[in-house]
Formats: sequence, C-alpha cells, structure tokens
Amino acid sequence: MRTYWKGQLRLSLVSIDVALHAATASKGRVSLRQIHEPTGKRIRYRKVPEGEDEPAEEEDIVKGYEARSGEYVKLEPEELEDIRLETRDTIRIDRFVKRGDVDPRYYERPFYLLPRGRSAAQGFVVIREALRKKKAVAIGQTVFAGREQLVSIRPCGDGMLLEKLRYAQEVRASDSVFDDIPDIDPEEDMMEMAEDLIDKKMGEFDPDDFEDSYETALRDLIEQKAEEEEIVSPVGEEEEKTGEVVDLMEALKKSLEQEGGKQKAS
Repeated sequence: MRTYWKGQLRLSLVSIDVALHAATASKGRVSLRQIHEPTGKRIRYRKVPEGEDEPAEEEDIVKGYEARSGEYVKLEPEELEDIRLETRDTIRIDRFVKRGDVDPRYYERPFYLLPRGRSAAQGFVVIREALRKKKAVAIGQTVFAGREQLVSIRPCGDGMLLEKLRYAQEVRASDSVFDDIPDIDPEEDMMEMAEDLIDKKMGEFDPDDFEDSYETALRDLIEQKAEEEEIVSPVGEEEEKTGEVVDLMEALKKSLEQEGGKQKAS
C-alpha cells in the first residue's frame, strides 16, 4: 500500500515516527470519460490563457489569488515555501476530547495511522491504548499538500485512525437552513409506532449488507456494450404516482405490518 504521508506524531515531548495510508479507495468505481463521438478520441483539457489560442508553457504558470474581478495577486513558489508551517512533517496533538464529542459534520476523510519501525511501536501502542482506555480522541494539526489541516486520531484495531477535520469556517450553520421547518408537537401514537418501527429494523452496521445498485447496473451496461450484445432493459412495474399528501399514520402502520410489528390503536 502506497504511503500517503510520513513524519512524526508529537505529544508534548514525545515524538513517534509514523506513516499514513489512505483508508478509502475509489478504484472500485467506474470512471467515465468524455469522448469525441466523430473520432472516438478522448477529450483532453489544455491550460490555455483566456483570450489565447495556444496552451501556456508549464514554467510560465504560477499560483495567484483573485483579489478583484480579473485582477490577481501572484504568488511565487519560493514565497509559498517561506510561509510553510513547522507542522508540515509533524502531527502535533494539541487536545483530547471525549469520543463522540466531535460533530459528524466536521469529519472529512479517513487514513490509517501506523508506526514506522519497531523503535516507534512502543510509544505508538502506549498512546493507542491510553486513548482506548480513556475513550478519548486526540485533536491535532499537521500540513498536507502545503495547507494546515485539523485532524482527529482514535484507536482502530491494532493501529489508529486519523481523520481530516474541517475548520469551523468550512461548516455552514444549520439554524437558517432549518428555519422553515414548522414547530410540530407529534402525536403520541404516531411516535410510538415510529419507535416500534425503529426497534424492528435496529441492527449492527455491516457495509457488506449494502450494494451500490447503480454501479452494478453501470458495469453490466458497459460489459454488454463492449461485447456488442443487444441491451434489453427490464420493464418493471412503475409505482403509482399521485398528488395526494402521504398519510403518515397509515404509512407507519403499513411499515410496522411489513416488519412484523403489532399495530397500535389510534
């Protein structure tokens, strides 16, 4: 497995050599390309300056920030290098919080964290087991791709899981989004049936129980097209669509009946 990042995990005066590996994979998904239909060739994108016909030379391309419309502050590579932070090769643990205290909206992407070499293993295991015993999560900062990144670290089997976190300014407040939801006091019998339905469908989360049906259908379609077979789309019964408002009570009753629950009197 290719190493995504390597450096040190630092807790106060303790430094441990660690490495990160991606915990997720996108290779299982079908990747579609844009194709020029008359020639069958793939569409490529070129770095062409606005108003020009020819692509720019790679050495003439620099980074910049659009300060005003169409006007940019140019930043040279050496200028960006000068302001790189000392955490670029270090994951610095700044705080510990109770497991579950981090709002799920802040989680972004997971990585597996493991020690580099036997000499780093002891300190790694001590931190892992201390986190596990205290049911705590470590919060720290590091640098990925030149940008400072907030991260959380928690035990995960024999290793640890590092998750990129969003900063506060990257998460929109929900208050204004939810303002239009009416303030309703649910009827008690409706609540009881909803709770019964939850109990009936309660279980352990196993990702193998769920399938990406679109991905499966897309692969089947591609295979059939590649083999130049006639593609026959199965005709299923369409669900009846009406403009009527769904009867929540009736839907709950039917759901409970389908799940084998007992219907409660209204």
